[in-house]
Amino acid sequence: MATLEEITEGMRERIGEDCGLGATLKFDFGDDGIVHVDADSVPNVVSNEDADADCTIKITKDNFESLAGGDLDPTTAFMMGKLKIEGNMGIAMKLQSVFG
Repeated sequence: MATLEEITEGMRERIGEDCGLGATLKFDFGDDGIVHVDADSVPNVVSNEDADADCTIKITKDNFESLAGGDLDPTTAFMMGKLKIEGNMGIAMKLQSVFG
């Protein structure tokens, strides 16, 4: 299983300078930490700061890795309760283009 630092670095690589999301997003891994993506400004910033976000996705690190690796479908994960979305669901929907 990847460490929070490895997940954060991987997210930085996927997001790049400007992913076009135009919003803030937080992945909440519970006791395993936070990855916050500020894609509202350019260059985009990925950190482990627990800051407010337009959309928060609550998911375990295991499920996140499966999602990022293409082994878990986001819609299926949501329907099965493996990920929960708080805030602007439209932002979460745009993520498929980032992870695609």
